[in-house]
Amino acid sequence: MSYLAHPVRGLRASGRIAAVDLTWHAAPWMPLVDHYAVYAARGRAPRESEETLLARTLYPHLTHAVLGPRAVTWHYRVVAVMASGARGRAATASATTTASYATGRPLAAVGEFDHKGLEFALSPAGSADYLDTFPDGVDYRQGSSNPGAHWPYLHPGPADGWAGRRRHTFTLRFALDAAPAADPGFALWLTDTHATAPGEAELSLNGTRIDGITFEKGATKGSLEGDATRTGSPLKPSFVELPLPAAAFTAGENVLTLEKTAGSWHAYDAIGVFAPR
Repeated sequence: MSYLAHPVRGLRASGRIAAVDLTWHAAPWMPLVDHYAVYAARGRAPRESEETLLARTLYPHLTHAVLGPRAVTWHYRVVAVMASGARGRAATASATTTASYATGRPLAAVGEFDHKGLEFALSPAGSADYLDTFPDGVDYRQGSSNPGAHWPYLHPGPADGWAGRRRHTFTLRFALDAAPAADPGFALWLTDTHATAPGEAELSLNGTRIDGITFEKGATKGSLEGDATRTGSPLKPSFVELPLPAAAFTAGENVLTLEKTAGSWHAYDAIGVFAPR
């Protein structure tokens, strides 16, 4: 090891839904680190090249996000680059993302799980028309409704003056030939949320409360744009996934509701109910 450059130590990679979190130990003060270069590749160890360069960062951590609903394995190589231009010894790690419930068999779904919300009504910047278009919230029927007309990209909350400062309920209706034998999964993907007041919601199925949801803080940019895959996108996607008890379903029509009970809006990527494959 050259004394002119620090090796990267303690590199760890941890996969979750659609993302991998990387952390490593901060380098000593001297010699001065200009940045860390992070390289990534699927299915193989990355070489140090412009094609595999994921990011340059000043900090000893990085989240590799927007990786889709399926379980995928990514390999990483992190190098400390000194202010002098010298490069330290690299560290390597790999991680596999967690498969989303959205990879299961869809019982009901609105939108595509693709880190975009452009298929929804009023997207990407039409929130001013929400109250005129959806004065009573959303009542969406699987098979006859469509996202572009019947499900808006923003779900407002009581903190939103442009939506009347009240609770809004989004309803998803879907029919089943028979109740499921195993617990289905609920997947709610968001392109963004409000940065200071992302809010809370109540999830219910056929009149039975399933769970309360507390949303993660976002970037407050999702009210104006809806593509988190765009290079340099300021959006901060987040995910809510949880099992739904099979006993709460019924043969015939099922009714899933999401009521925003506190805070401001969240912006949809997709929402759905999925049976295990």
